[in-house]
Amino acid sequence: MPTQIKFGTSGWRAIVADEFTLENVRRAVTGIARYVAAQNTNGAKLLVGRDPRFMGETLVAEAAAILSAHGIQPLVIPEAAPTPAIAYSVIQRQTDGSINFTASHNPPEYNGIKFSTPDGAPALPEVTKAIEKEIAAVDLSSSRTIGATEPQQVDVRPDYLGRITELVDIGAIKKAGLKIVFDPFWGAARGYSDHLLRENGIAVVSVHDYRDVLFGGHAPEPEGKLLDECRARMKQMGAAVGICTDGDADRFGIVDADGTFLQPNYVIALLFDYLLESRAWKKGVGKSVATTNLLNAIAEKNKLELHETPVGFKYIGELIKKDAITIGGEESAGLTIRHHVPEKDGIIAGLLCCEMVAVRKKTLMQQLRDLFGKVGSFYPVRENFRLTPEVKATFTGKLAVDPAEFSGRRVSQVVRTDGLKLILEDGSWVCYRLSGTEPVVRVYTEARSEADSAKLTEAARQWVLS
Repeated sequence: MPTQIKFGTSGWRAIVADEFTLENVRRAVTGIARYVAAQNTNGAKLLVGRDPRFMGETLVAEAAAILSAHGIQPLVIPEAAPTPAIAYSVIQRQTDGSINFTASHNPPEYNGIKFSTPDGAPALPEVTKAIEKEIAAVDLSSSRTIGATEPQQVDVRPDYLGRITELVDIGAIKKAGLKIVFDPFWGAARGYSDHLLRENGIAVVSVHDYRDVLFGGHAPEPEGKLLDECRARMKQMGAAVGICTDGDADRFGIVDADGTFLQPNYVIALLFDYLLESRAWKKGVGKSVATTNLLNAIAEKNKLELHETPVGFKYIGELIKKDAITIGGEESAGLTIRHHVPEKDGIIAGLLCCEMVAVRKKTLMQQLRDLFGKVGSFYPVRENFRLTPEVKATFTGKLAVDPAEFSGRRVSQVVRTDGLKLILEDGSWVCYRLSGTEPVVRVYTEARSEADSAKLTEAARQWVLS
């Protein structure tokens, strides 16, 4: 029986040679082709890109052939390209969307397919459901797989970097004489952030600046524990900021001058505060249900609207398309800003942090302390717990009930936007989200002091296991 191909929050991902096989890729691309051809019967065109994973070039060629056989013009990006650069090119070239072979920050044994719609945004659930239906109906034995024409090749980098220079004050970074370390994690952002900085006379050193389909033997995720080489180079050159991106450059990691890793929640909040100050944009903020309430506090202080969405950047993208927000972000290191792509962009996140340090002339941690002084302190924590089948069955039952109290505190509000979120009477909160693909529960907590954060995190852990 064929593998059931399902699109999650960011497309379809699976382990190479297990479910992510050439046959299943052909099925998935054929389903996408059928969907796109039905939407545009007048000559559709799709961008086809990839991150640097194993066999990426082969997958792009296969996809181009299938699209061409279905009467869709493939615009092939020959080099690995960042997801946000592909999104921007979809908009600029007015294509019918894009197929991007990427597993983003997932370990090297994974690959995936991400489909974006003509607005450059991740496909919404109604689109992915329609594509899944087409995939299920695919019969490869009768499908055409040989393309009729040689695909057109496109370079997405120049236009994208040009747009970044319109949104980020590169001149301010140069004027401040900042030194920067850039870590693309062997990924698709190689030759993007560093090229732009170097081209403008800014001192930048890159680490992991070569293709490695194994990403150093771990997931290409810019987490603090994986940034030792970045820190070492920063110390060596006296860098003010370390900016990092994941495998497809849609996520960011930021390191302060002293080597402190800033958790993404804080980066999004700092940039929200800075953009309100520097751009005079009087728009609110979009955030997922699991993202820090520090954003709520900034929005409240500035009398701006807060939009809380389910997890999945597609929902933030909708707010960007409506020009409803200054910035949108998720605690899992995804953000974008007003007038930019409705897609996560780790490149612009890092460069905006450089601008913020250059203009404010303070380290990132100093700026965070200043922000706490203005709106109060917030201490968010995220943990993942693997569940045995027995514990998962019991815990799933618990999630269906609205508790009146949690760890001795009254629950003032139950939110079911995505998973179960309990707002406690003192303003702290806990959120539980079951993974749709593995026996894992994601647990998010936030309190107003470090001591209370530790207590709440432990209580949240015990609630899973009890």
